[in-house]
Amino acid sequence: MRLIFTMFVVLFFAFMAEAQGRNVVVADSVTRMPLGSASVFDSQGSLIGICDSKGRIPYIEVDSYPITVRYLGFQERSVETPTDTVFLQESVSELNEILVETRERKVLHMLAYMREYSTLTTYTDTVFLFREKMVDYMLTPDSKTRFRGWSKPRVLKAKSYYRFTDKFGLDSVSDECRFHFSWSDWLGVGPVAKLPTVLKSVDWGSDTIYGRYSPTEIWTKNDDRIIVDVNVLSDTTSRRWVPNLSGFFRNDLDFENFRVRFNYDNVTGDTVCPMDLTGYSFNIESNGRGHGMFWFNKVDEPFFVSTYAEVYILDKEYISVKEARKWDSRKFDAREIDILEPAAAPPLQPAIEELVARVHDVDKEGVRLAVTPDQRLVSTASSDRNFKIGRRALLLLKGLLGISGHKMKKNIEQTWSEMTKELYKPHAIQKETDDAHESE
Repeated sequence: MRLIFTMFVVLFFAFMAEAQGRNVVVADSVTRMPLGSASVFDSQGSLIGICDSKGRIPYIEVDSYPITVRYLGFQERSVETPTDTVFLQESVSELNEILVETRERKVLHMLAYMREYSTLTTYTDTVFLFREKMVDYMLTPDSKTRFRGWSKPRVLKAKSYYRFTDKFGLDSVSDECRFHFSWSDWLGVGPVAKLPTVLKSVDWGSDTIYGRYSPTEIWTKNDDRIIVDVNVLSDTTSRRWVPNLSGFFRNDLDFENFRVRFNYDNVTGDTVCPMDLTGYSFNIESNGRGHGMFWFNKVDEPFFVSTYAEVYILDKEYISVKEARKWDSRKFDAREIDILEPAAAPPLQPAIEELVARVHDVDKEGVRLAVTPDQRLVSTASSDRNFKIGRRALLLLKGLLGISGHKMKKNIEQTWSEMTKELYKPHAIQKETDDAHESE
């Protein structure tokens, strides 16, 4: 009897190990085609990873379930336990018909809703950001048009929700942050691109274009709908899909992951273009973010940034150059603009809803009055006019000689070091007290 019980236990754990280690594939519920680059989130709303080109979910511990699988253009699905295949159902979003481009109306104006999840981590701190935006784009047909426009998302209105966590696990929330570390403002609509030859004469199918190191573009066609998954890091030719970020590649920024997905609808010809775009999503992971663009906690401290975002096109129309210039020069009052969440956007996860609720409950006025100003940040300059003029001239001279930059960096390091010690001192004392109680 004991032998039978032992064999049962061994077989049970072997089955569990096999179930845990096997590949889980994300696929289209209708065509049964794998959905490469599908995004996987944990129960806290944080991105766990991205599926590979064959739709396989990265290895996930059983304890991490339930997970949420998301693929732009499809209804997201929650998975409670490991399974062989996760089928996603396509969600169809209909946009208003737009006027065909004419000689007078040749500038394409697009309005969109953006939802992003960004995280910044250092050796000691973590900053998580959830943000919703209303953005627009103004696209011109060629360089001959006497109006430049913009292909990056211009922010019309945004709502931000930050969670700051220190090395002791203590956290706080806010709707403001002094530092900008998101990638979402840089990545815009894709260029005009030709369909692969094998997809031009079929109603549905897929084609993979290989780069120098791995698959660089995966094209999926379903009737007049086209999805293009791009691995920007697999080949330099993939950078044509992200022209606004070309400067970061020239600066040799250390990207660890860079994937973009474009969804097109009503594609009738042999090319895809912004007029056919219904939405796009991207996942960018990097060590740092540009040279000297961001300082956090300590000067020269390394940091890691990740951004996952989804963009849903709400409306698009062709307008004249004169109308486009009015759009460009208009001063927007954010209070007059509403954030319009499209029906295709999935509901917020409970952890994100909790973060939003915490931010809304913050008593800003009470927090502001409770803070004692740091005297080190108060100017000590004399009010004497002659002294101010002489001081200004001295600062200009130091700037020309490079002295002020060196001193500024030294002072910042010292000030941050002192403030960090003071910030963590109460937590360290409390931790020592807790450890002492536990040892007793």
